[in-house]
Parts: sequence; C-alpha cells; structure tokens
Amino acid sequence: MSSRPSTSVLVFAKAPDPGRVKTRLIPALGEGGAAVLAARLARRTLDTATRAAVGPVTLVCAPDTGHVFFDVCRRRHGVALAPQGDGDLGQRMHRALARTLDGADTAILVGTDLPDLHVDDLVAARDALHGGADVVLGPATDGGYWLIGVRHAVPTLFDGIEWSTATVLAATRARIARLGWTTHDLALKSDIDRPDDLHALERDPATAPLVGDLLARVRAMGAA
Repeated sequence: MSSRPSTSVLVFAKAPDPGRVKTRLIPALGEGGAAVLAARLARRTLDTATRAAVGPVTLVCAPDTGHVFFDVCRRRHGVALAPQGDGDLGQRMHRALARTLDGADTAILVGTDLPDLHVDDLVAARDALHGGADVVLGPATDGGYWLIGVRHAVPTLFDGIEWSTATVLAATRARIARLGWTTHDLALKSDIDRPDDLHALERDPATAPLVGDLLARVRAMGAA
C-alpha cells in the first residue's frame, strides 16, 4: 500500500539588514523600521508554516545562511536552512523547488511579504497538490502571487518572467497552460510593499502588532 504523498514547505527570506529590505517602506518607516518589519514578517511566516504541520519547513536564505538572524530562526522555529544562491528570483525559486522535489512528492513555496498567511492556506495548498493539481497559486492583488506549490519542477515555469511587475501572475498562468498542467487557486490576498499597506495592517487587530509601534515611533519623531 502506498504511503501518503509528502510535502515540504519553503520560506524565502532576505536577511533583515537596514537599507536592503522593504526598501519601498523606508519613506514611511525608515531603514531601521523597515528592517524590523521584515524580521517580524519572516518570523510570523515561519510560525505559521511550522504550525500548519503539512511537512518539514526550510528557510531559504538570501544572500546566504550565515546571517545571525537565520540562525536564530533555525533554533527558535526548528527549521532547516538553505541558501537561495545566485540568479534572478525565478532561477532561485526553480533551484529550491527542484532540490526539494528530489526528496518530496510536492513542494510549497511562500515569501514573507504576506501578513495574513494562515495555517489553512498551507493546508489547502497541500490538499490541492495531493488531490492532483500540478500547480497551486496564491494570487496577489498586485499582479503577482504569494504562494506557489508544485508537483514538478521545470525551469520554463520561471524563465523570462519580469519579476516585481503586475504581469507576473498572468505570465505564469500562460506558462502553466503551455505545459498542459492543471492549476488550483487559493484566495486573493495583498502583500505588504507600499506605505499605504501599513495603515490597513494597523487597523486590523490581528496584524496591528506588526506595525503599530513602528508607526508610533515614526510619528513621534515627526512631532519632535
């Protein structure tokens, strides 16, 4: 009798160094505040991924695994670490997914820009893949996607995509169609990328702790 298909979860994250992460939020939070938010989002994503218990979790790190933040995450959340390596986002994602599928039947990849990632999202992605979907996508309101899950890894799924544009999701869907694969969509969600996104988080009791003190600090500096 065959065993239940296995799933692994990949969390893509950058080292939260001031001035190098969440750069579009620097006008609202400053370099230090944007870095603090990036670290909080990464920890929140890892907490959700481990609580979902759909499979082992690997934190896939940029520029490499040597940053102290990643070591703290490894110890605190009990996750493995792997480097993203060189190349554009598509090359790095393909490499991580292909490596993961060498030892798992399905792989789910998420970033750390989604403050309202829930356990149910990851469970739904796993169930869709185990149910036969070739690809699971979490569409984002900015035209990208906040999650991708796959049963196969081929570079053509990611080659030539204009990353960080409003065409990412549409271009990915076109690639999937050419491959003849089936797709399952999760709920439409919003990443946090721009200053306007911060105020929506501040108004939501579930996400207010992510940004409330940072915004209060900026306002206090402005009033000084």
